[in-house]
Amino acid sequence: MGMRVLVVDDEAIVLKSCQAVLEAEGCEVSLAGSVAEALAFIEAKPPALLLVDVKMPVQDGMHLMRRLQQMGIDIPVIVMSGYSTSATIREAEGLGAVAFISKPFTPDELTAAVRFVQKRWEKEDDHAQTENSGD
Repeated sequence: MGMRVLVVDDEAIVLKSCQAVLEAEGCEVSLAGSVAEALAFIEAKPPALLLVDVKMPVQDGMHLMRRLQQMGIDIPVIVMSGYSTSATIREAEGLGAVAFISKPFTPDELTAAVRFVQKRWEKEDDHAQTENSGD
């Protein structure tokens, strides 16, 4: 799978478990405990994928996705939430979330979501390259 993933969650146990699962899949994993930390990281070294918790104190995952949109940064986002109402899912999708996993999730659910996003993004990259190769 080998992609750079940034996991954003205020719970250390979630960060650590996501890191363990994704590193076992060959991903390069970075961890952020807050939106501010995530934004600093994204500006310094943009990941290929974001895994973002919706409910966090101070600023939540929706806030992070809104900031990325304002900054014109297009990184696929997998949203994780223990409170997945249809309104939350709709709002997240409107802000660019490409997949949604409910907490608590299994390692298999996490890797399946990451693989889904990776496949979809590779297809879009291939498509973009063929679009631009009109000589």
